[in-house]
Amino acid sequence: MKALVLASGGVDSTTALGLAVDKYGANNVVALTVSYGQKHDKEIKAAKDVAKYYGVELLSLDLAKIFEHSNCSLLKQSTEEIPEESYAEQIQKTGGERPVSTYVPFRNGLFLSTAASIALSKDCGIIYYGAHADDSAGCAYPDCSPAFNKAMNEAIYEGSGKQLHIEAPFVNMKKADIVKLGLSLNVPYELTWSCYEGKDKPCGKCATCLDRAAAFEANGVSDPALK
Repeated sequence: MKALVLASGGVDSTTALGLAVDKYGANNVVALTVSYGQKHDKEIKAAKDVAKYYGVELLSLDLAKIFEHSNCSLLKQSTEEIPEESYAEQIQKTGGERPVSTYVPFRNGLFLSTAASIALSKDCGIIYYGAHADDSAGCAYPDCSPAFNKAMNEAIYEGSGKQLHIEAPFVNMKKADIVKLGLSLNVPYELTWSCYEGKDKPCGKCATCLDRAAAFEANGVSDPALK
């Protein structure tokens, strides 16, 4: 079995990559990193560093054109500022009825669909991606939910002639539990990048920075990327 892993360069996808390498071996793993018109390329660089660390093949894809009509605050053309508050605070403002401002429209759906085509071309039978329970809570990122994962898995399985399925190993896990697993697998978190800003150092204020800090703190360790 060969596996394709969606690799964003962050904590979750890097842990998924580590899990896939541990299970299938580096020779049977392909990483795919996707540009989508984000404000910086820090996460792309991190994905390249992580792929090099594991010795896996890395493929790149540019889907920026698809998102050029979106005003999501993560995108270059956006007029919105990236919020400096936790997901919980943002969800409270939306009432849990719509995604947060950093939700890129149907991003995981597009990523998984394009990854499916590439995976079939590379003789892969499974796609891993790092969706987790904290991201889907309160409709923050609906394309990280168990329901979305189930529906996409069924579509890709049927649409591939039952050759390919997807797996979100952390879909029912919180980020702290993902970090716990990753630490046991010696995942190179020092190479990862999570911050929504593209500065020299993580801002420590955006939701993903806060989420990441809490996950490492819950495990009683310092974030290796901040050393």
